[in-house]
Amino acid sequence: MTATQPVSVIEPDGTTQGHDPGLSDEGLLHAYRTMLTVRAFDDTCMKLQRAGRIGFSIPNKGIEATQVGAASALRRTDWLFPSYRDFGMALYHGVEPVEMMHNMYGNARDTSKGRQMPVHFSFLDPIHFYSISSPIGTHLPHAVGAAYAMKVRGEDKVALVSFGDGGTSSLGFHSGMNFAGVWKVPVVFLCQNNGWAISCPSEAQTASDGYAVKAMAYGMPGVTVDGNDLLAVRQVVSEAVERARAGEGPTLIEARTFRMGGHSTSDDPTRYVPAELLAEWEERDPVARFERYLEARGLWKPEDRDRLYAEAAAKVNAAAKEAEGVGPPALESIFTDVYADVPAHLRRQGQATFDLARRKGDAAAGDGEFPL
Repeated sequence: MTATQPVSVIEPDGTTQGHDPGLSDEGLLHAYRTMLTVRAFDDTCMKLQRAGRIGFSIPNKGIEATQVGAASALRRTDWLFPSYRDFGMALYHGVEPVEMMHNMYGNARDTSKGRQMPVHFSFLDPIHFYSISSPIGTHLPHAVGAAYAMKVRGEDKVALVSFGDGGTSSLGFHSGMNFAGVWKVPVVFLCQNNGWAISCPSEAQTASDGYAVKAMAYGMPGVTVDGNDLLAVRQVVSEAVERARAGEGPTLIEARTFRMGGHSTSDDPTRYVPAELLAEWEERDPVARFERYLEARGLWKPEDRDRLYAEAAAKVNAAAKEAEGVGPPALESIFTDVYADVPAHLRRQGQATFDLARRKGDAAAGDGEFPL
């Protein structure tokens, strides 16, 4: 059964008609602070990129409720297979901004040791956050494979894979959806339909009525949700996760939202997004919507906004300063994480690399002795 009308919980005035969010007051405020931290991280990274201090970043403004609402429905023992527009999922589960900033700088404390692009995070603690991949859709089969392993092992875990509307045009989408449906694995597909695959609008990508309807072809439920409504996203993802844990297989969720910025710091959205469309979606700002909800519950006042955002921005700025002060990955990291025992031909190449670095005055080469 595919829902065509987006599920919604928070009314325009902030009320919810008695909806139980399943979160404590502190949990609701944590979700709000996480959205503010996403915005602060975006703002700081934009400034760093424009100043030439980092090379690249991916804006998230407008997508925060989808990220945080989905993350709130998962346990830390579950696995996240994110797209590159999913800062909030990691932050919600306790990843500190400084750990993300190490990746933005590609320094020695970056979990990828500088081998990935900026914004391509991966973490095993405190949440299983699978390495972000640039090629569109390639991580969907990975998520299905991981979910299949969870099923075979009898583990009480779920994989959530997040992707943009453009990802549905990839081979990985078809392969992942098809195998997930056949195997009935515990995976949740979350399509962030933000209207544009870089500059390609949805109507130029698919002739179907949205994306949730595609679930029917793969034998799974499809649900459409208001992606700017954090509680609605939390509700539908929670229901999909419950189905997955019960052995009932996958669900495709289409979260209708809008990115209020460029695809990346290399993009100029004013060249293809009509100004009136942007203004329309700015009126639906997910952060402002959640603020109205918190205010209706007596948990937030307008004067709190600037104070809480300033706290988030200070933490992110401190993280950037710390990450900028960390040196680059060690020279030997070129050769690590490939073999348990370095073979002879790589030892010879490693020693040659260190000899060259020593002659050129690279302090990281030490005395020129290859350390592996």
